[in-house]
Amino acid sequence: MPNGELEKMMIFAYGDSEALEKGGKQLPGSPIRVFINPDSFTVDYKLKFSQDDQGQGTSGRQLKYEYTEPEEMTFEFLFDNSGIIDEKPKEHIADDIDAFKKLLTEYKGESHEPPHIKLAWGNSFLFKGRLKQLSINYKLFSADGKPLRAVAKTVFKQSIEEEKRAAAENNSSPDLTHIRIVKSGDTLPLLCFDIYGEAGRYLQVAEVNGLSNFRALKPGMEIFFPPII
Repeated sequence: MPNGELEKMMIFAYGDSEALEKGGKQLPGSPIRVFINPDSFTVDYKLKFSQDDQGQGTSGRQLKYEYTEPEEMTFEFLFDNSGIIDEKPKEHIADDIDAFKKLLTEYKGESHEPPHIKLAWGNSFLFKGRLKQLSINYKLFSADGKPLRAVAKTVFKQSIEEEKRAAAENNSSPDLTHIRIVKSGDTLPLLCFDIYGEAGRYLQVAEVNGLSNFRALKPGMEIFFPPII
């Protein structure tokens, strides 16, 4: 590593998926350099299956593959202003926690969605996704009750451009379940035509997704397209 220094994980935040993918303008407060690199992380892989109707006289149902869900990664980040680690004590960690929480969770009025996140750790680690869950465990306090140390547990869900995911899975059959992330300019009839080859199924898809108005699609929405029965 340059200068022999330990590289710290960096957390970048963007207002939309295009900025994330193209390295565009970052949100205020981005990036954040973690206090101490995580000593471990967890990666979860999940496959989605449905069960066929059980045939008469059979002992179980056949699982039918629907799709592969995006990866989920779990990290724990340490915050410490006690001075024990870096010999730079501060009065509390509230400001650091607030900045961290705001960067990862604050709803953006311009894009109508929370931030898109990129995690970078030197040249060997890169993850793009959205925060799914954040929990903060406060562990050390000053004499007057102000928190000095905390561990933030985060769960990120991977973001994959729809075209890349479709190419990787090579599944375009209307007999399979599909999920699409709405992009600017998308309409439900056009998405139905792309998946089913017929736009007329938009009312069925709207009902499945609980959409009272099929025209009210917003970028970032996740739409479920059931298989043709």
